[in-house]
Amino acid sequence: MKETLEERRSSEAADETGLREAFLSYGGELFGFARRSLNSTERAEDAVQETFARAWRSRARFAASLGSLRTWLFAIERRVILDLNSQQIRHQTLPLEAGNEPVSDDHVEKAMLGWQMESALSRLAPEHRLVVLEMYYNGRSGREVAELYAIPEGTVRSRAFYALRMLRLLLEEGGWDQ
Repeated sequence: MKETLEERRSSEAADETGLREAFLSYGGELFGFARRSLNSTERAEDAVQETFARAWRSRARFAASLGSLRTWLFAIERRVILDLNSQQIRHQTLPLEAGNEPVSDDHVEKAMLGWQMESALSRLAPEHRLVVLEMYYNGRSGREVAELYAIPEGTVRSRAFYALRMLRLLLEEGGWDQ
């Protein structure tokens, strides 16, 4: 029984070290995102603190095979920001002054989707990422992409198919639920 207790203490110490390292690595990014989303330094600090508190409580559910620690923390923070915004809207009794409007849930969702999409795109193979960017962000047809890069049109369509399939998987891993 003594070994089990020592192992548990060792595991908790490693978890605390990991949490400290995660805060040092991602705390600034999380704070910046929360500050932009909440339009308040104080509320952003609360959001980051709550994000790490929730991460600590649910640390056993983190699986590196499903996504990065950064992605997991941002998914938690997204829910924290949504909770903070809904609490503010429910408890708001004074009229809003210009420039102090709460950020809508839709704005936060769009920002998170953009961030998640950027992260997922960066994980695609370069040739797949190129096709997706050209077709879906630059509005080029498969034929135009084929001509532009001197590759067969069928290859462009195939790369687009596999890239979109991979993007869907990567976004689902990151917690995208739409």
